[in-house]
Amino acid sequence: MVVQKTLFNDDQLMDEKDLKKEVMPLEKLKSLDDKISAAIERVKTLKEEKAVIERKVRDLEELLNEKNQEIEQLRAEKNLVKSQLESLLNEIENLDLD
Repeated sequence: MVVQKTLFNDDQLMDEKDLKKEVMPLEKLKSLDDKISAAIERVKTLKEEKAVIERKVRDLEELLNEKNQEIEQLRAEKNLVKSQLESLLNEIENLDLD
């Protein structure tokens, strides 16, 4: 049986044996195409996941900064209360001495 070759050389004729040899590289090409498509999809997925993670990191960094500011404010308040208490204690000591 003679079959007309359609890939690259449409004008040449091939027999069935040559056609089977031609199918093997086409299968490999299809397999490679499938792998490339899968890799592209995986890259897209990873980029989306990276963007989500980066947003979460930014949100957590903002939260951390807020908490650090709260801690600093509480430390300042603590120091103020401590100094007020020390001042009151000094006044009480001075009253006892009189």
